[in-house]
Amino acid sequence: MKFYFKSQKKTGEIVEGFTEAEDRFALARDIRGRGDMPLVARATDEKKTTANSVLHFNFTARIKLEDKILFTRNLSGMLSAGLSLARALSILEKQTNNIKFKGVITALIADINKGTTFSESLQKFPKVFPTIFVSMARAGEESGSLAKSLLQVGSNLEKSYALKRKIKGAMTYPLVILIAMLVIGILMFIFVVPTLIQTFKDLGGDLPASTKFIIFLSDTISGHPLTLVGVIGALVVGGMFLMRIPVVNKGMDWLIVRLPAIGLIAQEVNTARTARTLSSLLDAGVSMTRCLEITRDVLQNAFYKEVITEAIASVQKGTALSASFKAHTEIYPVMMGEMVEVGEETGKVASMLNDIATFYEEEVDAKTKNLSTIVEPVLMIIIGAAVGFFAISIIQPLYSIGGAIT
Repeated sequence: MKFYFKSQKKTGEIVEGFTEAEDRFALARDIRGRGDMPLVARATDEKKTTANSVLHFNFTARIKLEDKILFTRNLSGMLSAGLSLARALSILEKQTNNIKFKGVITALIADINKGTTFSESLQKFPKVFPTIFVSMARAGEESGSLAKSLLQVGSNLEKSYALKRKIKGAMTYPLVILIAMLVIGILMFIFVVPTLIQTFKDLGGDLPASTKFIIFLSDTISGHPLTLVGVIGALVVGGMFLMRIPVVNKGMDWLIVRLPAIGLIAQEVNTARTARTLSSLLDAGVSMTRCLEITRDVLQNAFYKEVITEAIASVQKGTALSASFKAHTEIYPVMMGEMVEVGEETGKVASMLNDIATFYEEEVDAKTKNLSTIVEPVLMIIIGAAVGFFAISIIQPLYSIGGAIT
């Protein structure tokens, strides 16, 4: 039987093509026997193009966060039940429907069977398993509590996922309204305004500046659609390019944490993320310096990264961690530094950080639920202003022309 296959070498090189094999399993064994990792093995014929196969692969290649959460939870449960790591991974490999993730688990099984540690195997897939995942797995192996560490990783991923969903959910409503406004506005400029423009031209008379502006927009949208698409595309590409410039990116980070309402949510999200990551790593037995380094990688805002970088240098000099948070109350709430200090005094830093993370995650949850009540009046003002401007621009010349006729 002829198969289309795609595999990955140890160097990271992707190999694809067609080959004969008895079945998929025989093909996978053959690929693994060469020391490669199978990614795709699909019955096909030479008439099917590689491009189509690659397209099929790309649609199934993304490993979702939910897949990793389920993987971590199930693996922890099976290890706690007494199953060996290789057997637990083998069961998960059979249960996984994602082709790429199945290939990753297969590679993990092969490494474990060769005597490689689980953390070293995970480290080969940095795009799938983040640094915090690898570090906690290593700490679990060293302490003999891998199942507990994986349970903590799963909990950490699950809470991060829940936090992201709440933020995205809060932003969906205003985004949908703004897109609907934009679409309706473009349709009016294409179908409604040109008719009114012709009426103004037939009646004659001088038009107000706002009406001339409306006519200009309508002519641009309806008469030069490709130019409009090109301008919008250029703005999007230009914006993406600008966001890659460190100074611009840092400026956006500064703006986000200082915007009304949204800025406070952003501060609480970053505080919760900092506390949750540090708590999980410390509880797993990772050293403080390494915890801070991983936390810095997890955070995305440049200003929070700078604070953690300062904290690393301070901790290495023997200064308390709480001092770094207390020195930056403009982005970290006062509660963060105070509770970490209490944790340092009582020897329960991880526990205190866990409490901080839980508190601010609940705060973000409450604020995102109330965000729609804050956004609604703002959107109503924007919509009212846009409709009012359009109405005045259209009605005013009609009155003027009517007065001139009478």
